[in-house]
Amino acid sequence: MEPFAGIVVAGGRSERMGRPKAELDWHGSPLVEVVCRTLERAGALPVVVVRANGQRLPPLAGTIEIVEDARPARGPLEALAAGLRAISTATEVVFVSAVDAPFLVPAFVSCVVRAVEAGTEAAVPLHEGRAHPLAAAYRVAPTLLAVERRLAGTDLSVRGLLDDLRVRRLDEADLLADPELRAADPKLDSLLNLNTPQDYADALARDS
Repeated sequence: MEPFAGIVVAGGRSERMGRPKAELDWHGSPLVEVVCRTLERAGALPVVVVRANGQRLPPLAGTIEIVEDARPARGPLEALAAGLRAISTATEVVFVSAVDAPFLVPAFVSCVVRAVEAGTEAAVPLHEGRAHPLAAAYRVAPTLLAVERRLAGTDLSVRGLLDDLRVRRLDEADLLADPELRAADPKLDSLLNLNTPQDYADALARDS
């Protein structure tokens, strides 16, 4: 597997959660740290966390770089641009994760990164028919160009970005064909996100 970097998008408004997701306690560690550690265990170097302008984050390891959205309140596409600029010369491939992914496992990251093959600019999981662009792998240079074009317009949808790239879509069968992922995460809980306090409570309960 070729070297790759990691981006953690941590700057969402968390309106439904009612507090910053990055700071949520996950069995003694802030959630942003948990996701960063998972990416590092999968082999991602460097790992970059993108926060909103002025957003406080818990202390993170010195190996993790923190960058800010260049322009606030423009959603995850602006965060993706900031992260891609930060690692633009480090590696050719990056795995992008939302910060609210407590069940993300290294085998999932590795599986998706390996799916970025020649002629492919992104590998994006599909689960129950829904694309997950914030649990996906991208080629840095073409993706940054596509993101910047989107940011110059009015459609700032991350899912819309996929229309601008050569994407390999990975459904459940594709993902679980990987024996390591099938053993580590047979229900693909890596794709579960925490959007509400009830989601958070349920996730803690099932992982206790």
